[in-house]
Amino acid sequence: MALMDFIKKQFIDIIQWTETGDGTLAWRFPMAEMEIQNGASLTVRESQVAVFVNEGKVADVFGPGMYKLTTQTLPVLTYLKNWDKLFESPFKSDVYFFSTRQQVDQKWGTPQPITIRDKDFGAVRLRAFGNYSFRIGDAKLFHTEISGTRDVYTVADLDGQLRGLVLQNISNAIASSGVPFLDLAANQIQFAQALAAQLVPEFAKLGIQLEAITVQNVSLPEELQKILDQKIGMGMVGNDMGKFMQYQTAQAIPKFAEGSGQGSGIAGDAMGLGAGVALGQVLAQNLQQGLNPANANAAAAAAQQQPSVAVINPADVMTTLEKLGELKTKGILTQEEFDAKKAELLKKLV
Repeated sequence: MALMDFIKKQFIDIIQWTETGDGTLAWRFPMAEMEIQNGASLTVRESQVAVFVNEGKVADVFGPGMYKLTTQTLPVLTYLKNWDKLFESPFKSDVYFFSTRQQVDQKWGTPQPITIRDKDFGAVRLRAFGNYSFRIGDAKLFHTEISGTRDVYTVADLDGQLRGLVLQNISNAIASSGVPFLDLAANQIQFAQALAAQLVPEFAKLGIQLEAITVQNVSLPEELQKILDQKIGMGMVGNDMGKFMQYQTAQAIPKFAEGSGQGSGIAGDAMGLGAGVALGQVLAQNLQQGLNPANANAAAAAAQQQPSVAVINPADVMTTLEKLGELKTKGILTQEEFDAKKAELLKKLV
């Protein structure tokens, strides 16, 4: 019976793995009812690592190359088996192949806004997404920590774990980058570098080497986006106070017109335009006078010499424009006559 069992056994002469490109990270060579022949050939291709496991313990690790399996090429396994200098009989061992090529274009993102702490705004929420690439850096550690005894372990099996590590380290990355929250969108490379610095040691604990990570977009909350837009606008204006007031007035006019013109589109336009321009002029004059007392005194003296001008009530102008609009609609006033009256009334506002 022992002789028949020996004859039925299948002996492995060639051990190799041809990757299929389906995102496989680890693959176990089929060893069911088979043993490795003494002197068998092991082929490990570029971007591969082969690991021999004996009774659940990692024995020998082979990088790219062709090997003849003997006691010289399997020193650890030879020691574990207590073989003599040369073994003649076949032996049984689990052989795992690992792909060490770079796995590119792996996506990451925040499924929900995450809360971070910012030195300028306190607690804020953001969304971000990008991609990253990685490879197996330590096949032995990856086997013991991640893939284990599974026949096949793929990139998809690891995806959730790696995404979780990215999201977990975003807050620390922002804090260590030193980039103010409002500037994150304009400093995505610096943000990505800080994120990579946080992730490299975390990936290494799994036997994985992070190759690159990018931040493709940072979405700011609506209220902070408005502040960023204003900051950009002020950067375009510079230190010119007059232009600053013009910029502020331009920002205020649409909102003012929207609030004041609910009753009539024409009157709303008049109120928004006239009041906005008048507001801008008053603020600019007050600001200049506050910065230069001499100008303030001169302005006060000039005001005393000039005759007083009657104050026009914007509400009266609005009422008048509404009536003029009705007259134009009825055909009593022509478009030219209406435009002339409208211009005359708007001049009184400024």
